[in-house]
Parts: sequence; C-alpha cells; structure tokens
Amino acid sequence: MSARALERTDPRSLAESLAEQSLSELLRGAASSEVRAWRNSLPALAQVLCDAGLEEVEVLLEYKMPLSSLRADAVLVGTHPETGRPSYVLVELKQWSEARLVPGATDLCWLPKFGYKAHLHPVAQVRRYCEYLRDFTPLLDGADHHVTGVAYLHNAQDRDVAELLGTGNQQARLFTSTSRGEFIRHLQSQISPLDGALDADALLESPAVPGRELMRTAAEEILNGGKFRLMDEQQVAVSLVKRAVTLSRQSDRKEVIVVTGGPGSGKSLIALHLMGHLGRNSRSVVHATGSKSFTTTLQHVVEQKERRAAKLFRYFLDFSSAEKNALDVIICDEAHRIRHHTGTSSSPDVRRSRRSQVAQLIDAARVPVFLLDEHQVVLPGEMGSVREIDEAAKARGCDVRHVDLNEQFRCGGSRAYEEWVLRLLGLRPGGPVVWRPEPHFELLLADTPLQMETYLHARQESGSTARMTAGFCWPWSDPRPNGTLVDDIVIGDWRRAWNVKGDREVPGGPRSALWATETGGIGQVGCIYTAQGFEYAWNGTILGPDLVWRDNGWRADKNACEDRGLRKAAPEHFSHLVRNRYKVLLTRGLTGTVLFSTDPETQAKLRTLIPGNVAPRR
Repeated sequence: MSARALERTDPRSLAESLAEQSLSELLRGAASSEVRAWRNSLPALAQVLCDAGLEEVEVLLEYKMPLSSLRADAVLVGTHPETGRPSYVLVELKQWSEARLVPGATDLCWLPKFGYKAHLHPVAQVRRYCEYLRDFTPLLDGADHHVTGVAYLHNAQDRDVAELLGTGNQQARLFTSTSRGEFIRHLQSQISPLDGALDADALLESPAVPGRELMRTAAEEILNGGKFRLMDEQQVAVSLVKRAVTLSRQSDRKEVIVVTGGPGSGKSLIALHLMGHLGRNSRSVVHATGSKSFTTTLQHVVEQKERRAAKLFRYFLDFSSAEKNALDVIICDEAHRIRHHTGTSSSPDVRRSRRSQVAQLIDAARVPVFLLDEHQVVLPGEMGSVREIDEAAKARGCDVRHVDLNEQFRCGGSRAYEEWVLRLLGLRPGGPVVWRPEPHFELLLADTPLQMETYLHARQESGSTARMTAGFCWPWSDPRPNGTLVDDIVIGDWRRAWNVKGDREVPGGPRSALWATETGGIGQVGCIYTAQGFEYAWNGTILGPDLVWRDNGWRADKNACEDRGLRKAAPEHFSHLVRNRYKVLLTRGLTGTVLFSTDPETQAKLRTLIPGNVAPRR
C-alpha cells in the first residue's frame, strides 16, 4: 500500500488484518505484543512519511525475507532522488522508551523496564537485514539498486537511549522522537516522492538465490569465516558468548549460555561460527556432540582443509575426567542428546557417585555453551532439557543466559511448515491441518515408495541434493561378506537397504556417518541416527508401522519398532519419542519434503492433509 493509504487506515483494523495474515500464513496467531506494535508503530511511521511528502511511496508491511521466516517491519520502495534508480529502505520499528548497552558488548542492549534480557542493537539488526536481502535477492545485486536501513524508536528520546546513539552509518541509522526532523530529511535523501508500486512489484516477484547447505561450507566457515550471515538472535547468542569469554578472564564467576531453537533455526551455524572466531583469536575451544554421524562428518569435512582442526570435534562422553576449566569454551551442539550420566552402569550407587554428564561439560570450560531443541530427544536416557542444564549450572554457582532462536532458515524459511509438522504429530495443540502450498517450499505425497524414490533421484540428477529416510521399523543387517547390502526394508514389491552399518564402506555406499553428505547416500535409506543434525535440498520420509493414524489420533506400536534402544522406553514415553523422531526426519529438507506411509489408513489421512502429489491425481 502507499504511505497515504497506510496513514488513512484505522490502526486497529490494520492490526487485525495483519494478525489474520499471520494465522493464515504461519498457522499460529500473532502475539499480543505484535498486535500492540502494529497498532502503535505503524501510524507513527505513516505520519513521518506523510510529513516528509512521501505519500506515494510504496510500503511493504511485514516483508518476508528470502528463504527465512525473518520479516522486516516495513520496506519503503521508490526511486532515489539523485540517481533515479530503485531505492529500498528497510525499517525496523521499536516501541522502546529506554535502552542501554549491555556492559562489555557494543552490539547488544537491554531494556531496564523489562529485565536483563539481551537484544540485538537496532542498527546492527537492520544493517544485517539489508545485507541479507542483497545476498539472497538477485534483483538487488550490483549498484543499480539502493538498499539502506533505519531503526525508528518513536517512543524514545535521545537522552533515554544515549548509549545506543552514534553507531550508525549511511547503510543503517537510528532515529528517535527527538531526531524526528532529521529522520524526515534522511528519508527525503533516500527516496523521491514518486510512486514506487512498480519497483515494489519487482521486489516481490524476484526469485531468491538458493541457500547454502551448512556442511558443504563448514570447513571454510571454521577456518576463514564469513560464509554465513548471522541474523537477530543468532547474533545475540554469538555476542553473548564472546562477551562471556572476555569476562571469564576477569571474574571468578562463570556464565553458561543456553541456546534453544527448532530445526533450521541456526544452532549449528552458531557453533561453527564460534569455532572459527574463537580459534582465530587464540582461544581454546572444542565442539562436542552426542552424535557419531554429526561429529564424524564435521571431522571429515574439516580435515580435508586442515587436519589438525579435526581434533577439535569431540563427543560429550570425552569430558568425564577433563581438567576443570581447562578450555575457554566448550560448544555442546545437539545438546538435547546429552545423557543423564556418562557410561552404561545403572547401579544406584554408581549413579550417585558420578557427576551428571551436563555437570561434566559445565566443569570442562570457562564458558560452556549448550545448543538444543527439546523436541529432538529421540532415545530414553537423553535429557535434552533446559531445566536440567539450568539446575546443574546454578548448583555450580554459574549465571545462565538464555537465547531463543525463533526464526526458520530451513524448509524454504517456512515457519508454517514447521508448525504443520508439530501439529500433525501432536507435538503442538490444535490437531493436523491441511497444508497450504508455499512459493519456496513444497510438500508432496507419494503413492508408493518407488514413486518417492524416482522423484528424489530426479531431483538429485537435476543438481539438488536428495535423501530418503524411514522410521526404524525394519532390521538393520551387516553387509554381506562380498560387501553388498541387505535389502532389509521391504514394502510390497519394493526392497531397499538401510545406509551402511558402521564405519565400513561398500561399493557405491559411504560409511554410515557420511550418508547424509556423500554422493552415494542417495542409494540407501537413512535412519534417525544418520539424518539428525543434517540438511539436504529434498527430503523423503517413509512413516512405518510404528506410528499409525487410528480414529482421531496417532497410535504408537512398540512391537513394530526394530530399534532396541527405543524399545527400552517406558510405554508412556515411547509414543512421544517416536513422534519426536518423525519430527526430526520431516524437517531435514531445504526445498521440499515427500511423505509416504506404509499403513493404508494413515496414508488416507495424509491424503486429506497434503494437496500435492508426486504424480498429479487425475
């Protein structure tokens, strides 16, 4: 809409419309704070634009950034008054009336009225939005388009945010109610009063540059940095860790950083960025996980560039006897897989005499960092709990900082798909809903496993990466003496092998830990242990007989499960763990996901929820 139309629209009506749009697109209602922000901040922006004589400038509200769930509050679109070229101004609106810098950090601030929670500095936030938009929008590549940003704190006066001032530049600047006149002049210098509708349409219709797969550039990110851009809470987490590392040499009190987020929210990206940054700055840092596949793959991709760096990737159980605070930082990635205790003994006396695994990890470094998703606990004995990390940290007298990564950079940036999966599996209230097709992510149903496989192979041959996964409902055999794999997975006339078992390699098939990243992985079916933590462009998932739809809900069948570890789960926990597993499998794809269920009744249910089919129905 134009700035004039925005100024004339009733704020309550506009907020209701945006809330309805959020419910429709994201499958969740807008938070009350969001609705309040729309009501209060958008009229303030509209009035500034009209006072600047920019009534015809096009205003894109809640603009969705490419391949992510990030949204700019507004993008102003018009032509530059000096060059006549398209000009885009990204606007970040804040209702803050008071803010201060977090001591020891230049890009973090906190709000005295709302407690000591770190927020990204508004200038840093909008500057990164500008850079991200340029990175992923071919239309904006080069000098033919102007892209700048502003943060407008319309409730604040300069004196109440004085520590935040003076950090801007021509690409991104901050304005308050005190500097409103300066804000008007700045906008006039960036956009002319001409109608910007055509340039807005060009931006909305511009295709996005495909996103990078993390493992393909992991070594480069660690050794040289700069391959990925950290956004919003990702940068908050990184800055909090850097600050804690600096303070750890000046104080006896330890800080523990706990970062939570769903699949594709950037947890592993944060880990790899920190590994590189801290290592290049002569800090002792180690990356640890509980996943053999994930750690082995990281070791494999890094040692091809720098053999010594591969030794920095370890396992949680390696720190049971580590010297206290021997490391500056330990990064516990996939921390939902931390076990209650290292080792296998279940004797009560032995358990009482040992520190918990999370305590061992906290003791190992001056700054312990935990990155986890509580919906990715897949085995009994995995604690995967923010509460237990908090309790262990506080028992050791540590301060705990929490960061919630609430954005999505996988699945085409579709928060709606993540929500759809959670509701499908009953991991979030509301029940299953029909999938609404999106421009940057496809969800399809296959009628047979062969149909799924054929489709995924076509995607792989066209230059994408593709993998097929399944629930652990079939035996997993060792290779035959001649090295060939056993076709354990049998569905009607269709037979296929699991990924290779163990560290051996077979003709045409990589070892188990490299199934998700090596080319030959497309020829076998992956399981939860080889898929968790990884991503690929196209994802196929077979729902096995361990989880079927009956009447109006899911029924988990332990007798259909071939995973001995999972079968040890108590009956009341088995269903939740199985659904967590399918949640992991269903959220590996960057571009699309194909589903198939071996159970006819479940397949019929999925058909009512997924409009798209691999082979269009006639």
